[in-house]
Amino acid sequence: MPTKQIIQHIGTLLDLAGVLVIAVGVAVATVVFGLRSWRSRQVVVHYRSYRQGVGRAILLGLELLVAGDIIRTVAVSPTFTSVGVLALIVLVRTFLSVSLQVELDGRWPWQGKGPIGGSPVSARPER
Repeated sequence: MPTKQIIQHIGTLLDLAGVLVIAVGVAVATVVFGLRSWRSRQVVVHYRSYRQGVGRAILLGLELLVAGDIIRTVAVSPTFTSVGVLALIVLVRTFLSVSLQVELDGRWPWQGKGPIGGSPVSARPER
């Protein structure tokens, strides 16, 4: 089997893995959400963790899809047109990833892990 075909298959497998990660992640998050909501009879309490589980599945799936696109484009058909299309795809998916990350964490990815909406208590000046 020629090298380009092997690389094409690897890219396709990464795409399949990305789609499966998203589908299985959403299914698992939905089942966990359903069970928690059914046990506690409080849907609203568990909604945030459900959204985070779905968001994490989408983020991981997007990363695998981008990896598959990069492998296929760079290794199989490295023309200016295909690289330009890849750049647009990666740009859109990166924007989606950053948007999802901000939505999940409530802060920009480059900000520290401190509490949301303020500075940590230990960093406040003493009176």
